[in-house]
Amino acid sequence: MAAKETAVAPAPETYAELRSVLQARMDAFAPGQQRVAKVLLTDPEGAAFRTIAENARVAGVHQSSLVRFATGLGLSGYPALVKLCREHLAEQAQLVRRFEAAEQHSASTLFAAAVEHDQQNLARTYARIDPAEWDRAVTMLAEAPRVHIIGLRKCTGVAQTMAYLLHMVRPGVRHVAPSLGGLVDELRDLDSNDVFVAISIRRYTADTVRALRFARQRGLRAIALTDDAASPLAAAADVTFFVDTNGITIFRSLSAFLSLVQTLSTAVALQRGKHTRAELQQDEALLQAFDIYTA
Repeated sequence: MAAKETAVAPAPETYAELRSVLQARMDAFAPGQQRVAKVLLTDPEGAAFRTIAENARVAGVHQSSLVRFATGLGLSGYPALVKLCREHLAEQAQLVRRFEAAEQHSASTLFAAAVEHDQQNLARTYARIDPAEWDRAVTMLAEAPRVHIIGLRKCTGVAQTMAYLLHMVRPGVRHVAPSLGGLVDELRDLDSNDVFVAISIRRYTADTVRALRFARQRGLRAIALTDDAASPLAAAADVTFFVDTNGITIFRSLSAFLSLVQTLSTAVALQRGKHTRAELQQDEALLQAFDIYTA
């Protein structure tokens, strides 16, 4: 009897395919392989231009482990792995001019440096968005019966802003903001036809990750807004947008996050067309009826 043939997965041909493979196999990797995968996911730019010795040092493995890692993915060798990272960066360079981060900052240059970092964050964030994935996310947010949005701790403000803006242009938007111990109550009424949006950056809030995974188990489609491909949100969502948060302030910059949720909300409004116009007219009537603004 002939031996049963084992199907071999094709080698990734783009960085996007590499990212998907690494995310799917992360839990099955040995510890050293996981460290290599995280370097490739979180810092493709560095991986593209460091030497093999430098990448091995960053990942805490021997150089030969990098070669075996590449061939284990079906690639011809380590140079082919690096090539995927470099091609990924070349694609970004065609979309936007990269800003050079200032190496040193003082009180007199703080404002200019902060602007420069946020410009870089915005440029990199929007450059990485795939138009097809963007359209898919907008359709999900525009057409779902209900949208649930969660973001905790440092991402609370982003989630609250997104929920506020989306609720201005469509009904059925809910900000999942659990009080102490109340997360289970917040998730009780999730329906499989709804869309779940999860927002988190490193260090990832455990309740946000658990909530997203629970939503997927209930059959909801999901969108993740996070910082890099190693995020636990990225592997669980249908659509993921990676947002740059580099900065020179004590806390990571959320400027690109806020810009992204504003743009998403506007895109949803445009897709809903006359329905959004009716929502806005109703909102304006309520604002006037309750004398919300003084002028």
